Amino acid sequence: MRERTMLEDRLGSLTKIERDLVDAATLVELGEAEGDGGTEAEGIAALKALKAEGQRRQLEALLSGEADANDTYIEVHSGAGGTESCDWARMLLRMYMRWAERRKFQVELIEETDGDEAGIKSATLVIKGHNSHGWLKTESGVHRLVRISPFDSNARRHTSFASVWVYPVVDDRIKIEVNESDCRIDTYRASGAGGQHVNKTESAVRITHLPTGIVVACQSERSQHKNRATAWNMLRARLYERELEAREEKANADAASKTDIGWGHQIRSYVLQPYQMVKDLRTGHVSGTPVDVLDGDLDPFMEASLAQRLSGRTAAIEDVD
Repeated sequence: MRERTMLEDRLGSLTKIERDLVDAATLVELGEAEGDGGTEAEGIAALKALKAEGQRRQLEALLSGEADANDTYIEVHSGAGGTESCDWARMLLRMYMRWAERRKFQVELIEETDGDEAGIKSATLVIKGHNSHGWLKTESGVHRLVRISPFDSNARRHTSFASVWVYPVVDDRIKIEVNESDCRIDTYRASGAGGQHVNKTESAVRITHLPTGIVVACQSERSQHKNRATAWNMLRARLYERELEAREEKANADAASKTDIGWGHQIRSYVLQPYQMVKDLRTGHVSGTPVDVLDGDLDPFMEASLAQRLSGRTAAIEDVD
């Protein structure tokens, strides 16, 4: 039913664009023939709107990968920068939650580990919505923040790093077999708020896949059994994402983005001081309003990344200071 709805939407949009194109061209011709500037301007405006719609649909056509229509997991990990980095990781987590809310997607926090003083060391979200993985898959990589630190009494400028890892939720159509003998399962007490039951029982579950070293954890539920089931699903999703990468180029940008969380590996820089700018180092797309970007206005960056995949060109630009 989901595939049928998607196909109906695409076919319906194509029919509508064709119909609106004929109507707009007719308005322009009538305006020119009768010397009616208003009618001609209305037709030209309609043609410009159709061009924008066509470009948007062209980008959506790229979301036809094997798992693009699936829900998606997002992992955020703090990197070099100590407390600053943990605070930056929380800001990134909020940014993706706000982006999902703008698109009316459902957001669920699977796991969160607080920082020693502020922010988070790591967190995992699941975002549920049509094509959520297709839109977010280009966000994997290291994100860099430059700002005056609120934790520095001398008000010095600090640079912080955090990594984002996006991989699809595996649904019933995709079969991933995992041998339990290849995994180590640990249980521990959940951290954070949750009441006596959560904090006094070992309800949280961590699974380590020994052959690959992949580690997943879940502590969102009160029941250890539910957390265990979610963790197994996350592990299958990670193994599936690993297989998808193996099918593609082993030296692609996604693989390179999972190296050190520090200098030389970032995909995007967010500068709040001494000037304000967000620059994507892969596409060259720039925003002068980082406050809006951090509030979830990520569509222009995602569209630029998808357009780059369509054209096959790589941006040759320099990083911001």
